Amino acid sequence: MLDKLVIAGVGLIGGSVALAARRGNLARRIVGVGRASESINNAIKLGVIDAAELLEQAANADLIMLAMPVGQMPGVMSALRPHLGVKTLITDAGSTKGDVVAAACAHLGDALSRFIPGHPIAGAEKSGVAAATAELFDGKSVVLTPLVENTAADVQTIADFWLGCGAKVSKMPVELHDRIFAAISHLPHVLAFALVEEIARRPNADQLFGFAAGGFRDFSRIAGSSPEMWRDICLANRPALLAELDAYTARLQQMRELISAEDGHALAEIFEHASNARNAWANSRN
Repeated sequence: MLDKLVIAGVGLIGGSVALAARRGNLARRIVGVGRASESINNAIKLGVIDAAELLEQAANADLIMLAMPVGQMPGVMSALRPHLGVKTLITDAGSTKGDVVAAACAHLGDALSRFIPGHPIAGAEKSGVAAATAELFDGKSVVLTPLVENTAADVQTIADFWLGCGAKVSKMPVELHDRIFAAISHLPHVLAFALVEEIARRPNADQLFGFAAGGFRDFSRIAGSSPEMWRDICLANRPALLAELDAYTARLQQMRELISAEDGHALAEIFEHASNARNAWANSRN
């Protein structure tokens, strides 16, 4: 059990970490740090955290979880460094890893060895601490991308923490992580935002939304996610995401040409291949 767990950024993910840690009896005291006093006060009222502290007060924790948007992490790491306890472990919940690791290298100094990067593969279209749940990570994957500076014992401590939150833990290199999640997470969010933006900008948007049903709802669901968070993710993982956008654009162009040529046979082959791949993936999750 940790004596003190600090959650920096008590939103959906940070709040859910706090609730999962409380459920698992992983920490005696859970403290929140954040930009907005209203959000922190709400987290206390909801019983998500025990108290709020300033960053310099919170830095003597056993574990600090950085759960703010990735664009804020360099500034938080810089402010945190002078106050860190000599045994404090740090991890994060960012959806990109290359930029977060670069920030840690630039700002954490000799505490870099105690920073173990992580990414919980869990979320919801709603944001904020009111949407947090203790069950958010149950059965979900958490990817750790350990640094060469990390000790095996510290990496295991973070892995054990996530296991205690109900998650499954795997490890992979930073670069591989960012390429994978550009394809299967970041790209789908960009596509959902783009579709909703296209419809919303049309003169007859109200009419279109009025007839939208299950297919539009399912495809567009993730466009309800935090704009700030996804702006930061897109910019942070720009090279990998641009490559995925180029590949997707080429596939769309191929399908446009088939539709224009009325090539139903080729379209059916693509649809069947995609349908089989999607159903195989869905069945493997059951």
